[in-house]
Amino acid sequence: MPIDNGNLALKGLDDLFSTEENRQEEQREQVQQIPIDDLHPFTNHPFKVLDDEAMTRTVESIAQYGVLAPLIARPRPDGDGYEIISGHRRQYAAKLAGLDTLPVIVRQMSDDAAVILMVDSNLQRENILPSERAFAYKMKLEALKNQGARSDLTSPQVAAKFRSDDAVAKDQGISGDTVRRYIRLTNLIPEMLDLVDQKKISFNPAVELSYLDERQQRDFLEAMDGTQNAPSVSQAQQLKKMAQCGEFTYEKAFDILGQEKKSEQDTVTIKNDILRKYFPRSYTPRQMEEKIIQLLDAWQQQRQQAKLKKRKQEAER
Repeated sequence: MPIDNGNLALKGLDDLFSTEENRQEEQREQVQQIPIDDLHPFTNHPFKVLDDEAMTRTVESIAQYGVLAPLIARPRPDGDGYEIISGHRRQYAAKLAGLDTLPVIVRQMSDDAAVILMVDSNLQRENILPSERAFAYKMKLEALKNQGARSDLTSPQVAAKFRSDDAVAKDQGISGDTVRRYIRLTNLIPEMLDLVDQKKISFNPAVELSYLDERQQRDFLEAMDGTQNAPSVSQAQQLKKMAQCGEFTYEKAFDILGQEKKSEQDTVTIKNDILRKYFPRSYTPRQMEEKIIQLLDAWQQQRQQAKLKKRKQEAER
């Protein structure tokens, strides 16, 4: 009987594709239902799990529909359960919703690969605190360095080249310099970092203040509390320079924070729609200004007369 070489070739291709499909099927990750108490947080997880409005919505959704997107975890080295790589908020919400098990994809991953996946999956969230970004960038950078990626953050000679291929910055659509500035925040003491998260200290001044040592930062916090003033960038730069020159003291920090900021000098802004409530439509801005000055002069005279009257009464007692 003649041999059909064409059919044999097709059969060979079918066997090849069938074998490849079977191999992929065998390697395909399976979703497992794992007891919620067997899932443990990632070591040094930099992202906070908060009982905020978003968490409330997540709990309500999970209570109604369950956990739709499986978590990603890896076996712990000691064999005691699993370490969560992605899904800390879902696990916490599931506990609040009363679930006993969660859908989980279990992966065998190295420490560095797990760090990179953990950081990347969490940085997709909308609202991320500066402190979370700071420690997340630092962890990912160290993991990339361990994997052989360029990660020299300090050498000015290679800074330009580094920014062009910095994987951390590229993944986030930012510059390498921005990544470096966030990582500087990890040098702040927890109390200072909390103020940055609370927006009581702005990001740029915080970066400058990160060059102060722990004692200097604590003195700065006392000066900030004493003056009830947040530092501007220029003030923070002055404090950084004094610290680097060994001239930083609490008293100098207090004096600098007590200075009137340039942005506050000679600037008072009143919105036009507020002023228009008190003036006829025919008034020009110049006329409104003149009338305001006139009223302020009269108010000042009244205050001075009131002070003189009070002093006279006290003298007569």
